[in-house]
Amino acid sequence: MVSLLALFSSALWGSADFFAGKMSKKFPSIAVLATSQAIGFITGVILVAISGAWRSEAFGAHGYFFAGVCAGFCGYAGLISLYGALSTGRMGVVSPISSLGALIPLGYAIWIKGDHLSTVLSIGVVAALLGGFLASGPEISQGLPLKPVLLALSAALFFGLALVFMAIGSQSSALMTMTIMRSTTLVIGIGIFAKVRNLGGLGRTEIPILIFIGVADFAANLFLGVATTKGLVSLAMVLGSLYPIATALLAYKLLHERLHKVQYVGIFLAVIGVSLISAF
Repeated sequence: MVSLLALFSSALWGSADFFAGKMSKKFPSIAVLATSQAIGFITGVILVAISGAWRSEAFGAHGYFFAGVCAGFCGYAGLISLYGALSTGRMGVVSPISSLGALIPLGYAIWIKGDHLSTVLSIGVVAALLGGFLASGPEISQGLPLKPVLLALSAALFFGLALVFMAIGSQSSALMTMTIMRSTTLVIGIGIFAKVRNLGGLGRTEIPILIFIGVADFAANLFLGVATTKGLVSLAMVLGSLYPIATALLAYKLLHERLHKVQYVGIFLAVIGVSLISAF
């Protein structure tokens, strides 16, 4: 159950990132982000109204409210850092570094939560993490310029912290945690919109894909949050961090972008890692 939920989360997350990145080449990324986050918020509100999840514990040691707010701020800061890194550096440098954020929730699960992994599971975790890193297409032949590297490290830090807060809040309610998270990013987005007062040219023709991005991103967070409550947090976070593979495969299939040899190696290692984790 943990493996299926986390892998489904990765597939949705990678798909949302692909289409958001593609749309950001035509429209301002901040407009795409704010609009998709608002759609994610609406999705959460609808699900909360249907499920009655608001009855869950909001405050306390495992409450969802403060964890959701912190996850929202960290997630938004991570996205801003990532967009800044991508605008000043190469994706082959930025994307692999930002994917290292998965090490933070892994460390939290092992040293704070007390997850214990067998030797076989540890090998699977290492293979999956290395596979996700290599699938991002690391490229250092032209050097590592300082600014995009620092921004990518910032993105990794904030994304990792967001995942930790998501796991904490999910102990009370994964759905409420993600809805509060989207409420926080919505407030930030409204503040930015009040300043710029335009949507960067987004119109009706972009609504379907924006709905997909917003719903897929929210669902990815929700499935990962639920996965952390069904088994070891460490394994859920590792499998949930394989989204670069989905993004790379969609780029290969839909944009006919050539995969580098290192990406094939990454996908192969990720498959081995997932197989070991799922089997044992």
